[in-house]
Amino acid sequence: MIIRCWGARGSIPVSGKQYLIYGGNTTCLEIRNKTDDIIIVDAGSGIRELGNSLLAENRHSYTLLMTHAHWDHIMGFPFFKPIYSHKTSINIWGCPFAQVSLKEMLSRIMAPPNFPVNFEAISAQISYQDTCSESYQLGSITITPIALSHPNQGSGYKFEEDGKCFVFLTDNELGFRHEGGLDYQDYLNFSRGADLLIHDAEYDEADYKKTRSWGHSVYKDALRLALEAEVKQIGLFHHNQERFDAAVEAMIAECRKEISRQGAPLECFAVRQGAELIL
Repeated sequence: MIIRCWGARGSIPVSGKQYLIYGGNTTCLEIRNKTDDIIIVDAGSGIRELGNSLLAENRHSYTLLMTHAHWDHIMGFPFFKPIYSHKTSINIWGCPFAQVSLKEMLSRIMAPPNFPVNFEAISAQISYQDTCSESYQLGSITITPIALSHPNQGSGYKFEEDGKCFVFLTDNELGFRHEGGLDYQDYLNFSRGADLLIHDAEYDEADYKKTRSWGHSVYKDALRLALEAEVKQIGLFHHNQERFDAAVEAMIAECRKEISRQGAPLECFAVRQGAELIL
């Protein structure tokens, strides 16, 4: 399983010399299984560059998984060039967030007065799987969703292939249970023993005094989850738009210090735009 990051930023895209290491695009992951099938997770601003790369590779068939309907996770969809090609086939999966279908969720962002090109301009073949099912198979990968603790609801995912396990929990607030979300213990059980956990780490403790219940986690809570779940690697994700590279690296240093103090066999890093992880 190969995991590529095309965007790891939270809330809004950013640019500038302060963001050169971890990047400014919002959430978009690309996953390739052992038969090179393509799974895309979320359509944040990073999906624009991914689309250009896929067209250059002459790849036209993909599965797109949606975590939720907030703007930073869908804003790149109208700029995903493959949707304007009749060669393209996309199967979109996700839970109907806030009782809105996937098609309605995506078409709204291209409806007047939000966007100059109508949804009907899309020429790709798109199918929609509005499901909150327990698990399903996409090629050689088994995908298991879990409800996120986040305003307006959302889904995290577990990806399993040939004994390897990747858990993706962006926009998940471990310190506050939102409507439709679950308890800390549920996320602990879901993540237990994973080879890689990528988890929301938008806030530090000072941020959280003002932002509790906004739907994101303190990085130390994400670390605690990783330690207690005995995962092999924890990737901090959904970096705050005000968090410069130096501040992200300070978070990593704090996490590694705590891991060392506990003598735990855990690797901690911050996910950066352009990263490629192989399980």
